[in-house]
Amino acid sequence: MLEIAIGIILGCCAIGAGIALIAGVGPGIGEGQAAAKACEAVGRQPESKSAVTSTLILGCALAETTGLYGLIIGILLIFVAPGSFVGILKSAIEWAKNSGML
Repeated sequence: MLEIAIGIILGCCAIGAGIALIAGVGPGIGEGQAAAKACEAVGRQPESKSAVTSTLILGCALAETTGLYGLIIGILLIFVAPGSFVGILKSAIEWAKNSGML
């Protein structure tokens, strides 16, 4: 029974990490659209290149944070969470055995 529970924990952590890493798709699409619009703006008004470029860089930096948060959560779910959850499961089973529940 313990092996099944550990397998479920590992599987759920892997699924959660995959879902968290999907967060990297949004910033990529958004930054691509922002760069396209910035190129259009500079093409229409070349004298505003410095203002458009600085705004674009700031916007891309802010948009990238969501992708980085997803990456950090994915890494934590792959490397940190399974060990923590398995440890909690083992201590709960040990507690249940000691208290006479199992």
